[in-house]
Amino acid sequence: MTRPTRLRVLGALATAAALVAGLAACASDASASGETDAAASGTVTVGAFSNGAATETEIEVSQVDEIRDTLPKEVLDSGEFTIGVGALPAGFPPLAYTGDDNETLTGAEPDLGRLVAAVFGLKPVVKNSTWDNLFVGIDTGATDAGFSNITDTEKRKEKYDFASYRGDNLAFQVLASNDWEFDGDYENLDGLTVATASGTNQEKILLEWKSKLEAEGKTLNVVYFPDANSITLALNSGQIDAQFNPNPGIAYQNTVSKDGANPTRTAGTFSGAGATLDGLIAATVKKDSGLAQPIADAINYLIENGQYDQWLAAYDLQNEAVETSLVNPPGLPLDNS
Repeated sequence: MTRPTRLRVLGALATAAALVAGLAACASDASASGETDAAASGTVTVGAFSNGAATETEIEVSQVDEIRDTLPKEVLDSGEFTIGVGALPAGFPPLAYTGDDNETLTGAEPDLGRLVAAVFGLKPVVKNSTWDNLFVGIDTGATDAGFSNITDTEKRKEKYDFASYRGDNLAFQVLASNDWEFDGDYENLDGLTVATASGTNQEKILLEWKSKLEAEGKTLNVVYFPDANSITLALNSGQIDAQFNPNPGIAYQNTVSKDGANPTRTAGTFSGAGATLDGLIAATVKKDSGLAQPIADAINYLIENGQYDQWLAAYDLQNEAVETSLVNPPGLPLDNS
């Protein structure tokens, strides 16, 4: 993501403020200062305490000595893998938020960190903070790696190394009763009214498509609403045809709406980096710390052995899967970082 703007959008994308309050209560002091999970390797439970926003899944993970032995000595000696998440104050479901036990930091991001820790044979310690303090923790060495929906950018590579693990995708959401599909072609937007969030990357992309369509004598009506509730009401009433916003938030809405009066679905995705580059979300470590390659190796082990797919499925994020975790892949260019 591009700093806190995209994070705030994700947080705002819950179907209602009450839902966010129920599913993503403010993190406790314990979560903010650090939380040590019991197991180093063995069974990792993902989607725990999600109150139905994820499918709670037990995933078996073994310690892999060939990967563990490549870790920096100070990390091995500590016996812990410290996972930084920047989800304070309210979280951003389904990626990181306080579970319905009002204590456990749940979500796709800390859960992947726990799976990586299991491959290392280290105890996962999750530290939740604000977005800015997440990077302070990485800079000072208080945090080994950030797992917090961080977009790989060329600007950030000046200070950090990356191990990619998920696509940075935007999504179109429609009512489940609507059979429209984006299919990757902006021409399919002709004649539609689409809501998005002002001042965001997705707005920039949508307005570029609008200009192209207008140059062809076609139309695309881009509209804005003050909050997520208003977008949901507009979609339910037929005031808009779709919304275009970050994929994880859309996936979360689809999950929580599936048993309601107006279930929704994803009608297509598009890379947040645009048409010429696959945007990537990556584990983020201090530059030259020696951690990026072991983390990538651990993620690739999880990909090859099926645990990665189980993790994505628990959060309905299969459409953001990557084939391989890469160290420092091409990131958003300096003029779009």
